[in-house]
Amino acid sequence: MRERKIPRPRAITVEMIKTVHATGLERIELERLRDRVGRLYTALQEAAEADTPPAPGEWLPQVDLYEDESNIKVCVELPGVRASEIRIGLTSSQLRICGEKKKRAPRQRVISHLCSERSYGRFSRVVTLRWTINVAGATAELKNGVLVICLPKRKDRRGAEFKVPIKENSDES
Repeated sequence: MRERKIPRPRAITVEMIKTVHATGLERIELERLRDRVGRLYTALQEAAEADTPPAPGEWLPQVDLYEDESNIKVCVELPGVRASEIRIGLTSSQLRICGEKKKRAPRQRVISHLCSERSYGRFSRVVTLRWTINVAGATAELKNGVLVICLPKRKDRRGAEFKVPIKENSDES
């Protein structure tokens, strides 16, 4: 019988890897890159949501977004919808507009309905917010079938700093 040789383990060299922290301009560039990737991800999410067709009996109102120095304005076309039929939900990351446009009772003179191009039923739109906004200062107005929602931007985009009180427990056990 032949003896089987077991190979000896080879020496493994381990190199020290130095952790490099971004400083100065590198940090700014990394933050810009992170923001760009975040915007691309948000745009991708919005495109995916836009591709999903509305459920049967639902319709999507047209939405326009405007930005100026201090506000984000959202204009939604809602002809024939009353303010009492609209619900607006707002968080720091999204705006949801939903409600229902009810079909009005036809006049007595109509013999036959030949064409109907207007949409009726429930509607829902979600607008993803990429800005830091003041949620408590938001306003909405419905005028001539156009809902205008004004979302004030926050001046300090990092958010306010609050001091947290520290309670000292002096009981010694």
